[in-house]
Amino acid sequence: MDKADFRSAVERLRLQGYDMYPDRVRIQIPNAKELLQQGLQYFLGDSAQWLPCYDEIAAWMTDNQGRGLLCMGNCGLGKTLICGSILPTILLTYSRKVMATFSAIDINDRTREVMNNKLAFIDDIGTEPEAVRFGERHLSFSEIVDNAEKKSNLLVITTNLRTSHKTDADGNPIPSIEYKYGIRTLDRLKAITKVVKFTGKSFRK
Repeated sequence: MDKADFRSAVERLRLQGYDMYPDRVRIQIPNAKELLQQGLQYFLGDSAQWLPCYDEIAAWMTDNQGRGLLCMGNCGLGKTLICGSILPTILLTYSRKVMATFSAIDINDRTREVMNNKLAFIDDIGTEPEAVRFGERHLSFSEIVDNAEKKSNLLVITTNLRTSHKTDADGNPIPSIEYKYGIRTLDRLKAITKVVKFTGKSFRK
């Protein structure tokens, strides 16, 4: 039996526009923790606090290894501030990377725009309604995650949802990524992002 020439076949496919190994967005910022602290100080002033989970954000900024970022947890812990204001500023200044910014409630109308960006921030997933296309309901976020995996797009995401499906004492489902989008989307999210769980009491008074 002849041995397959995978190298030549893959190269031919690439020349035809099918790239099996699209370039990943690599982020490597040596002084990431210091810059993150400076960002918090700039936006929050004397009320700035450092949570233990912020160390995981700094580690991701130091070397994301081509993966995106999924920040999840309760309200008022700095997820949107860090991902939507501080990170875009640092990435533009120190890595010359522009992060497109989207709210989850807008992604049904801007799905194609999100998918066309190599680096995108989506705030507060789980708050958007189901999209209706040609009379059929679908989840735009799941499409965005599938596309990111295929094209190695980098997603930075915030959410108040948990990861896995759980129920309360009465057997009612607790909002979760698995319950809203399905195990397939959750599995892909875990593969293409670093998951950081924010815990603690809200900073908001």
